[in-house]
Amino acid sequence: MKEMRLDKILASSGRWSRKEVKKLIREGRVLVDGKAAQTAEQKCDPELTELCVDGIPVPFCSHRYVMLHKPAGVLSATEDRRTATVLQLLPPDLQKLGLFPVGRLDKDTEGLLLMTDDGELAHCLLSPKRHVDKVYYAETEGRLTEEDCAAFAAGMLLEDGMCCLPARLEILSSGEKSCAYVTLQEGKFHQVKRMLAARGKPVLYLKRLSMGPLQLDPALEKGAWRYLSESEQKSLLALKSTGKV
Repeated sequence: MKEMRLDKILASSGRWSRKEVKKLIREGRVLVDGKAAQTAEQKCDPELTELCVDGIPVPFCSHRYVMLHKPAGVLSATEDRRTATVLQLLPPDLQKLGLFPVGRLDKDTEGLLLMTDDGELAHCLLSPKRHVDKVYYAETEGRLTEEDCAAFAAGMLLEDGMCCLPARLEILSSGEKSCAYVTLQEGKFHQVKRMLAARGKPVLYLKRLSMGPLQLDPALEKGAWRYLSESEQKSLLALKSTGKV
């Protein structure tokens, strides 16, 4: 494999930013094949070189995986001339690495958004053939009923011709305003909103809570991000090898 800068290799693990890596090197905490690293610019082959931080081996990761708590008011896109995008919520060094959002959330929808440069994983998560659950919390105008749940479970054909696969509607509370969990295995344009509107229950608030095994970190504030943990990465990458969640 082509040689890469040491700070780039270590940052790819998702544990540190490149700025933090430079600090680790200055403190003598990074070993390259058993010897203390000298500079962040030092180059090596990430597949052949043994790298350790504080005595713990750091495996090379060829892709980056970032969890973002998307706030309302920003677009699930990498660029737009008029409106702020989710990419702009990341620090400048990450903005330059080709990350993109896996699946789109509407501008006014909040919640879990995975940012990555792993196209194969994105396909696995988004393809309806993979049957990967996406769970949303929705607040609606109007009383949700068991008839609504049955309509979701049967699959819906909307007036505009959009055919929706069977989905799950779990009512949390029902009244003039209702709350529910919605679970889909696809992600068509405005799908949750369009399905609920078709039942006469327009959405007032929508938030994505999970995508497959990945759940929104409750400690992550709106607009904040973090790298996926090692266990989160493993659970997602298993999709690429097995096709199962």
